[in-house]
Amino acid sequence: MRWDGQKLGSDETSALPGLALAGLQRSVRTPEFAGVTFHEVTCRSALNKVPAASSMPFRWTVNPTRGCLHACRYCFARPTHEYLDLDADRDFETQIVVKTNVVDVLRAELARPSWAREHVALGTNTDPYQRVEGRYRFMPGIIEALAASGTPLSILTKGTLLRRDLGLLAEASRTVPIGIGVSLAIGDEALQQAMEPGTPTPRARLDLIRAVREAGLPCGVMVAPVLPWLTDDRGRLDALLRDLADAGATGVTVLPLHLRGPVKPLFLTWLREHAPALVHRYEELYGRGAYVPREYARWLDERVRPLLVRHGFADGAGHRAGRRETPGEGSYPTGSLAAAELPALEPSVAAAQPVLF
Repeated sequence: MRWDGQKLGSDETSALPGLALAGLQRSVRTPEFAGVTFHEVTCRSALNKVPAASSMPFRWTVNPTRGCLHACRYCFARPTHEYLDLDADRDFETQIVVKTNVVDVLRAELARPSWAREHVALGTNTDPYQRVEGRYRFMPGIIEALAASGTPLSILTKGTLLRRDLGLLAEASRTVPIGIGVSLAIGDEALQQAMEPGTPTPRARLDLIRAVREAGLPCGVMVAPVLPWLTDDRGRLDALLRDLADAGATGVTVLPLHLRGPVKPLFLTWLREHAPALVHRYEELYGRGAYVPREYARWLDERVRPLLVRHGFADGAGHRAGRRETPGEGSYPTGSLAAAELPALEPSVAAAQPVLF
């Protein structure tokens, strides 16, 4: 592999991008993660700068791992594993790169006089609360380091392990703006288990949204990706948005599926097994590129907007049914990004915040 040069003592200079030359410490397998290999590496930098041309509403990200145990068939991050000479299919789900020194490196970077305390986003590539976090426990240190330095932060996740850190996040929210986002696009558990086999159930994620709100924190929800002919009918969307409103979501964004690079053939392979009648329709819909045609995007927008209003999401505020699944500033739901200023805390809310468990 390209990153064989990460092994201790190697002189190879074309090693894993962004990681220390002698960064590969060991590769580990454990019984509780059957079939998964963790490649423990040291990193030179924890903060990743977002390209200036990007439409993202933040300039910095932190990703403690590469690869994801969620194994979502549609995941737009899959092609990034190819940079490591690994494949976007099974390797992405089973060969997980773990940056063991990410917390210490982050603390050092945040302590630099040049650090401007700009918004840092977590969960932009792979999920910081996937199951691997239960083994390595990076997030408490990352949250503490960002809060102690006065750096606003946001987290986007499907992982219910976030509940473990709600007390810590609630405490941090007293000193820095914090945004929380949960991704939940499939309300049907059977379809969710087939499409996102490593993720918590829809019900568990709804309970997570409730827990975030009960901790006094905002929680925007990404209903993304909407899957044409699988999850875009009015009944499914209406039921999901009703459940999100009942759970206390502060905002919702609905975005259609996009299939970029190697993700398209992987997704079509899944369709051939689980919904073969849809293969030709998907080939036509995505025949010109990675994104849905404008006509479909408009159709989805017209379907979703009245449902958002029905369920109290402020005339569609925080919603954008755009062509792209990867969101820009206008498409992040209310509450999912760190606000420019700290919200006012009511004493009753602050008193109800749970302790870290």
